[in-house]
Amino acid sequence: MTTTAFEWDDRYLVGLHDIDTAHREFTVLVDALLGAQDDALVPALDAFARHAEQHFGTEEQLMERYAFPARECHAEEHAKVLASVHEVRALAAEGDLQTARELAQALADWFPGHTDYLDSAIATWVVKKTSGGAPVVLRRMRATARAGAEPGAEPVRGSAAPQARAPAGAVQP
Repeated sequence: MTTTAFEWDDRYLVGLHDIDTAHREFTVLVDALLGAQDDALVPALDAFARHAEQHFGTEEQLMERYAFPARECHAEEHAKVLASVHEVRALAAEGDLQTARELAQALADWFPGHTDYLDSAIATWVVKKTSGGAPVVLRRMRATARAGAEPGAEPVRGSAAPQARAPAGAVQP
């Protein structure tokens, strides 16, 4: 099985510090699983399981505290992931490392969608309940990935948002 690195991307930010911090750690631990040598795979899976239990617990506490409407669905998804992790951990301890590697890839595939739809919804709900607004998330721009960038346009450096361009011939301050 060919695995690829699972790296942090600002698109995993949701605007709540505790969840954003947990998401960074999630990517580090899944990346460690993907690249683990055979003798390091079970310990890496153990580290991931501890993280997931704490990470999911934090989210579930927030959902309960702020009466998040979709908390049961979200918590159910967490429970299914944890059940898979624990089941695969037992298989890996018995020598089935291939299934553990497949789980690592499945986690890398699952996480972006879970973050985009479920975790971002928690953040929006909590911020609305606590401040009446929406989360503010500043993401770094990548010159090669900027939507609508003109061919040959200079990358925007040191900014969290694209800057407006003046029409040709306009005087800029």
